[in-house]
Amino acid sequence: MTPGDPAAQWVWLARIRRPQGRKGEVFAEILTDFPEKFADRRAFWLLNADASAAEPRRVEIAAHWLHKGGVVLDFAGVDSISTAEALSGLVVAVPCAERVALGEDETYVSDLIGCVLVDVAGSEPIAVGEIEDVDRTAGPVALLVVRAALGEVLIPFVKSYLRKIDLEAGRIEMALPEGLIDLNAPCSV
Repeated sequence: MTPGDPAAQWVWLARIRRPQGRKGEVFAEILTDFPEKFADRRAFWLLNADASAAEPRRVEIAAHWLHKGGVVLDFAGVDSISTAEALSGLVVAVPCAERVALGEDETYVSDLIGCVLVDVAGSEPIAVGEIEDVDRTAGPVALLVVRAALGEVLIPFVKSYLRKIDLEAGRIEMALPEGLIDLNAPCSV
């Protein structure tokens, strides 16, 4: 997502994976650190994940519950398996203006995407590449997925490496351990 991207005006909370049950509920992957948002409000929007030209669709959640690492959502007016199947792949979102306020040293994961990661550990800063995604499923530490010249580089997003986040400039500065970037280099046989 880039600032001019239509998807940048939304905060993704969940991605609908499949129908759950027989009454139109859906199982969704949680994409937020704030799953309590589902209890705090009823109105959400459904978006195409590819940010295509389709208009966001407003929906109301009648009920929700956490289930097997995800969330089951019961949307008002969705009352059959076939209607729920049509929602697979859509993203549940809220406008950026309605995000939960964060503390001074916190940032939204979605704001990191599109930023350039710069290694400032050496005497000269080195641009590693652009952050394409954040993998929060790989273990206890989120991994920045960076598109670099040598291919995909995975960088642990840990406070001890972090030096500066400048979202307005689209720049994340980290002091990376020597050799970390080389772990992703292609092997020669």
